[in-house]
Amino acid sequence: MSAPHAPERYTPVCDAAANVRCLKDVFARFSRRVANAVGSPLAFLIAAGAIVIWAVLGPAFDYSEGWQLVVNTGTTIVTFLVVFMIQSTQNKDSKALHLKLDELIYVMSKARNQLIDCEDLPDEELAKLDAEFQAIRNSDPDPPTPAPPVGTRMQARPRRS
Repeated sequence: MSAPHAPERYTPVCDAAANVRCLKDVFARFSRRVANAVGSPLAFLIAAGAIVIWAVLGPAFDYSEGWQLVVNTGTTIVTFLVVFMIQSTQNKDSKALHLKLDELIYVMSKARNQLIDCEDLPDEELAKLDAEFQAIRNSDPDPPTPAPPVGTRMQARPRRS
């Protein structure tokens, strides 16, 4: 009797024409995993433990230049590589957030579709939009109620028609 068949995981097929896309997919998944891992308490404990071990070994190496070089080189290399992985993840998260907001703008009847992809506008145009929304906030006779402090109950606010 054979063992039950496990469901197959998605693995991208990489042909010559799709190598760039495949590499991007692999890098995106790897970056997400690294960003999640380095942001965990376990990663902090491992890093702190490595520094403690390095410091404890200082007297055994007479606090030599080589002893100092180990931690300096190691932390520099790790920082350099992790910055790119975290930035990749941040770019993807930001793009996904913008797409969600674009969808909300698109489906709202009063929303201006010109604001879809406004993150691509020049800084001067963004400043004009910001000033416009600041004026709207300042002139609103019924501004939104600020969120209550954590742990307090908020009274229901009547809906505007």
